Amino acid sequence: MTDFVYSLATWLVPLVVAIVLHEVGHDTAARMLGDNSLAEAGLARFDPRRYVDPIGTLALPLVLVLIHAPVFGWARSSPTDTSRFRNPRLDKALWSLAGPMTNFFLGTVSVGLLALLLGVMKGGAINPATNFLADNLFNFVQINIFLAVFNMLPIYPFDGAHVLEGLLPPKASREFSQLAPYGFPLLMLMLVVLPSLSPDFDVIGRFVRALATAITTSLLGSLNILG
Repeated sequence: MTDFVYSLATWLVPLVVAIVLHEVGHDTAARMLGDNSLAEAGLARFDPRRYVDPIGTLALPLVLVLIHAPVFGWARSSPTDTSRFRNPRLDKALWSLAGPMTNFFLGTVSVGLLALLLGVMKGGAINPATNFLADNLFNFVQINIFLAVFNMLPIYPFDGAHVLEGLLPPKASREFSQLAPYGFPLLMLMLVVLPSLSPDFDVIGRFVRALATAITTSLLGSLNILG
């Protein structure tokens, strides 16, 4: 297996699984909070293909793998009517939080699975298959923790902005929501323009990577996986 194919198999596949399950987390929360839009649209049956966005799920992650950059992406969201939530403002925050929390849960569970696998490998079961699985799990941990932190940025259209919108007092929430049209340009400025001027201006990247790395290191180190 070439290095490129191996990178695809151990980075792209875990990423696609992570971002699809991120959206499944949102959908599950929406249903629990009172919105049955999926069922009414005939989408109640789980089908991972409907979450695949050609750019966010496939093209962008593929390019990032090719240039050896941090791998991230997004999936296609499902129709959701937040006005159907029993407590629309608070429940919208919970619904938004469900995606990042799903990623954090997946990352944490994967640490345990990785610890079990490494225990088996230390017992002598070291071969290409177990090495491949270990690399997938290790990357799955990193990807999920990164996505959890990245999506909690309080900038539209990230989940963190919607969580904050739901938790703020009504007047402040309305004023904050008016920033939504400026979210994507602001994001491009902070993710692309400023870092291209100087690494010192990569505030979001440095913060997200530092926090995600600290959490990942703590989780893996707690089970003696690092070192």
